[in-house]
Amino acid sequence: MARTRIDDGEGRAAVAAWNAAEATGASVDRPTLALAVRWTLQVLAERAPGGTVEVRVPPFAAVQCIEGPRHTRGTPPNVVETDAATWLALATGSLAWDEGRAGGRVSASGQRADLDGLLPVV
Repeated sequence: MARTRIDDGEGRAAVAAWNAAEATGASVDRPTLALAVRWTLQVLAERAPGGTVEVRVPPFAAVQCIEGPRHTRGTPPNVVETDAATWLALATGSLAWDEGRAGGRVSASGQRADLDGLLPVV
């Protein structure tokens, strides 16, 4: 079953709500957080189509992206995983890829598990 594409306006609104909450030290509700994460992952997958790297933001979503050898079974050899707040910081440019990796906020395994140059997506 194909996933429904998230409308860009809805996605931008969710990211804006998350940004506003972050700026004030508040938090957004879970559905807004989930929408912001899913939409930014959708944008990443559209900008860097492929199946070489799996980007996971549990419990909200995962996408495969970046051209190259496609992964189809078992644990992918190239995985990026992080929490929702870190992902959104990366996706919006408030956290640099190298800074996230160095600070242990991003787990990236495999030769091709590098999103530097693809972020931010918003």
